[in-house]
Amino acid sequence: MLIKALLISLSLAILAGCSSSLTNYSATSTGIREQGNASFYADKYHGRLTASGEKFDQQAMTAAHKQLPFNSKVKVTNTANNRSVVVRVNDRGPFIPGRIIDLTKHAFEQLAEPSSGVINVTVEVID
Repeated sequence: MLIKALLISLSLAILAGCSSSLTNYSATSTGIREQGNASFYADKYHGRLTASGEKFDQQAMTAAHKQLPFNSKVKVTNTANNRSVVVRVNDRGPFIPGRIIDLTKHAFEQLAEPSSGVINVTVEVID
């Protein structure tokens, strides 16, 4: 429990020193929570290498985040319908202002129709 609390504190300290575009972070009993917009990768990225060196797979349950460490597991919840998925961070991004996470199409489809394009979400680090 002490180690978990230290990791949360350290993570918050690191995030506090990062880009000023990162807002809406808070500590919870399970980790770091952030609110903002989510989108999904375009099909053209399927098969390309991610920042972690993995091949990008639209059918995987993975995501891109600007600062969270690779292999972090996060729970992403659509605030409009309360649907959630758990994804693993394996890439960097998104690089469009106002977005906090990019999901694979498969993960996004669990939260909303792809035609939605961008949805409001809560992202919570769970591992």
